[in-house]
Amino acid sequence: MISNWNEGEVIVHFFYIREREVKHAANGSDYATFVLERNLQRIQAILWDVTAEQAQQFERHAVVKVEATVGSYRGQKQLTIQRMRLVTKEDQVKVADLLSRDGVDREDLWQELRLYMEEIQSDVLRTMIKTIFGKKSFRERFTTMPAAKMYHHAYYAGLLEHVVEITRSAWHLFPVYPNLNKDVVITTCLLHDIGKTKSFLDATAPELSSEGEFFGHVSVSLDMITQAAYSAGLDLDHPEITHVRHCMGSQLGEVSQGLGSAASPKTEEAIFFSLLKHLNCQLNNMSMLKEQSVEEWTYSPLFKRRVYTKKERE
Repeated sequence: MISNWNEGEVIVHFFYIREREVKHAANGSDYATFVLERNLQRIQAILWDVTAEQAQQFERHAVVKVEATVGSYRGQKQLTIQRMRLVTKEDQVKVADLLSRDGVDREDLWQELRLYMEEIQSDVLRTMIKTIFGKKSFRERFTTMPAAKMYHHAYYAGLLEHVVEITRSAWHLFPVYPNLNKDVVITTCLLHDIGKTKSFLDATAPELSSEGEFFGHVSVSLDMITQAAYSAGLDLDHPEITHVRHCMGSQLGEVSQGLGSAASPKTEEAIFFSLLKHLNCQLNNMSMLKEQSVEEWTYSPLFKRRVYTKKERE
């Protein structure tokens, strides 16, 4: 882990270039500053006397192999790069390998999600699920996209992990709340964030698309439900579809909170789901902070306060 590197240590690793800027030094030469990323940890880096060819090669979103010395600048760790090159096929390094969170297995998560799909008894909702997930291009984006830009599951395949965790949690809580419509809840879990496949540009750089900027992922998700219903010949006013759409539209809680819900939760299933989603997002944020912090207390932009991030001794 980057946090374990010591000053003066020489490291050789593969990185994803998150940010890059070329600057002009006082002696007339150019140099480049980088934000390098590896398994959700980021570090500042500098390459002196950068050539025009290097400036062209080492752009944002490139994957590179770096040999550098660990130092510090203004109290933060910084790498001084001695050698740097683009990855080759022989390196057998994928962008996903550098942007994934340790322990997140895309294939395992997808197989688990398919099992939950099979638990849906409603013919109408099963048809809806198959219509949406039957498209290969959709599945590729759904299983690789992050769930957010920064607050929760903000990493490769984070959306898939978020959906599986919520679905798994709902499934284990059904015996506690037997009056819930399982089909409506499970379908909502599976579909509530499908709009993020269109709201984000790509999996490696989760910037919002124009559609995401204009309408937000909740509205985009609801539009995709409408399109799927028409494509499959389903009645959009079918009670089960209506209840799923309401759960999706109210997923971010009370409208008065200003978090982006189209309506406040008004059914048992909608209340249950919005609270479950809220819990999952917050606990993931805490987990990520604890993984990345070396301090006992760390400020969280999500909670807008410092939270306890001290790691338990093994």
